[in-house]
Amino acid sequence: MEPLRVLIVDDEPPARKKLRDLLASECDFLVARECEDGDRAVEALRDESFDLALLDVQMPGRSGLDVVRDTGPARMPPTVFVTAFDEYAVRAFELHALDYLLKPFDRERFRAMLARARREIALKGDAHARRLEALVAELGATSLVTEPIVLRSGARTVLVAPEEFEWIEAADNYVRLRGPGGERLVRGTLDAIEALLAPRGYLRIHRSLLVNTTAVRELARQKSGELVLLLASGARLECGRTYRNALERRWPSKRLGEDA
Repeated sequence: MEPLRVLIVDDEPPARKKLRDLLASECDFLVARECEDGDRAVEALRDESFDLALLDVQMPGRSGLDVVRDTGPARMPPTVFVTAFDEYAVRAFELHALDYLLKPFDRERFRAMLARARREIALKGDAHARRLEALVAELGATSLVTEPIVLRSGARTVLVAPEEFEWIEAADNYVRLRGPGGERLVRGTLDAIEALLAPRGYLRIHRSLLVNTTAVRELARQKSGELVLLLASGARLECGRTYRNALERRWPSKRLGEDA
């Protein structure tokens, strides 16, 4: 029998290597293609056929859920999400996804996922497509945008409305949520808050910055080559080098000529 073709999608090289190494010991699976962002994943899914997709949820530009939306659930192979999400989003994955791998995961958890994937692939049905449709509908629901998120900061429980802020920056052991109405300082990591806010329109533009995409008005490339995001409040945020191409692909109509 031909090995089952696997598509790996993750923007972090170490994460792709871990998945590739774990699959290397499984004789019935073959890593057919690796993609470092959602744009390339959509192209791969349109051009090739795969038996299984291992899809990172959080990526610059197109997220894993964007890949499913843009490709179409009916055209997706059985899909396992690789994620750092917790609480609400994980409950959605448990209800609607074939399976998910919550980072960090070990070999035992990975093999349990593959066992489920083998059973799903053998069925050759469209149950995975219906589940993906339900997942996209639930995680794209308006309630995800309008309901506050719960952040635990030491002994405090803080309710935050994501739409009130334009960007979030790392500040040592804290994150600073900033917007026209002021700022809030909450203990935690940027990775943790990104996991909560990625499905609500926040995007990583720098290793220390998240931006609310609804607040972005323009992209401006400086003469120095730097890419700057201009926000509704007038704030200017510099994009990290790693994230530039993904941002320009996401918002080609927002791109300006060189700025002073």
